[in-house]
Amino acid sequence: MVSYHRHDFVTCSCGSSSLDGGTEYIRWLGDTVIEPIYTDDDFEIVRKHAVRGSRGPNGDQPLVYIPICDMTDDHLEAVLEYGGSPWHLELIKKEIEWRKGK
Repeated sequence: MVSYHRHDFVTCSCGSSSLDGGTEYIRWLGDTVIEPIYTDDDFEIVRKHAVRGSRGPNGDQPLVYIPICDMTDDHLEAVLEYGGSPWHLELIKKEIEWRKGK
């Protein structure tokens, strides 16, 4: 389960557990054990779970969340130009550097 933003209350498909809070806080209900991922965790894990909301290159598409590991190089650079939360931009920069090292 993933909660993308503060008021994104999600429930698992079985209906027994729920998660809320996005990157602001973690609140869960039910029996599922929640293992949050933090920005200072192993980057191999973080890059697969850290996402960026996108509405396409022209901003006219439905909102989708894309893991930073799946974003194109051009998309990563566009995010840096557009801006965002400092912690998120640091992850984008880290992804760019990670790719240079590969």
